Amino acid sequence: MLKSEPHHKNSPWSQILDPPISGCIPRAAGPSHSGLPLYDNKKSSTYKADGEKFDITYGSGSVKGSVSKDVAAIGEGITAEIGFGEVTSVSGISFLASQMSGILGLAYSSISVDKLPTFMESSGLTDKSFAFYLHDTSEESYMTIPGMDTENYDTVQAHKVVEEKYWALKLATVAQGSKKIDASKYKAVIDSGTSLLVGPQDLVGPLIEGLSVKADCSNVSSLPDLTFTIDETDYTLTGTDYVLNVQNECLLGIQAMAFPAGFDYFILGDVFMRKYPSYFNLNDNTVSFQVAKSLY
Repeated sequence: MLKSEPHHKNSPWSQILDPPISGCIPRAAGPSHSGLPLYDNKKSSTYKADGEKFDITYGSGSVKGSVSKDVAAIGEGITAEIGFGEVTSVSGISFLASQMSGILGLAYSSISVDKLPTFMESSGLTDKSFAFYLHDTSEESYMTIPGMDTENYDTVQAHKVVEEKYWALKLATVAQGSKKIDASKYKAVIDSGTSLLVGPQDLVGPLIEGLSVKADCSNVSSLPDLTFTIDETDYTLTGTDYVLNVQNECLLGIQAMAFPAGFDYFILGDVFMRKYPSYFNLNDNTVSFQVAKSLY
């Protein structure tokens, strides 16, 4: 059995919970991941062999291995028998140095590698929804499944998914201060597996034009707001939100990327999700954004 906890700090298994894929776990005979547990099918009474080979390339590296089947569990009583990739080979520093035991995909099965059913699709949950609450440390960050945290957060707005592949929403405009840029040909993808805000050059270029972040962080409070309008709702990030402090050096948390033709997305990753906790609802195909009650 594969077992993880929604709270990172309480689990010996550290999972990257990521919308795009079904799931992959390093095999015990495979690559070491900073001393974290590796999957050993010989120790599982629920393991079923499959053997189909897989090869996945991400933006930060790649993994190879073969498909297996086993029962995965999150927390207490949330289980699913899933097909997943047993990783025997990795490339890319992100995988070799990261503090994770594997990746659990939480997007739509239409983009699952080898069309493997996803954890949420295979689970016995009647309420197929979950939410992320990301903070500066893993000890503070958590996930709720099913449902959302209504005790500490209020919902701003629910948005209908416009394409059931990634968690893709209708993006209207992006703006730096009062300067608006038409973004209507792109979709906003809400993705916990992407650390930054990542978009095409024709949007990111004008969005960050003139922005200069001092390494000593002395001008962060004076930087202009950046606003992402989804449907008709504005979501604003201040300089404190979109500038990252990495080992006492401030860096802009926005990146332009040369996407392949047809990949018409602006990825709103952890930089966005820290400010706006995100609730993913497969029951009605919506994404809702929340704000902390303490902000009122």
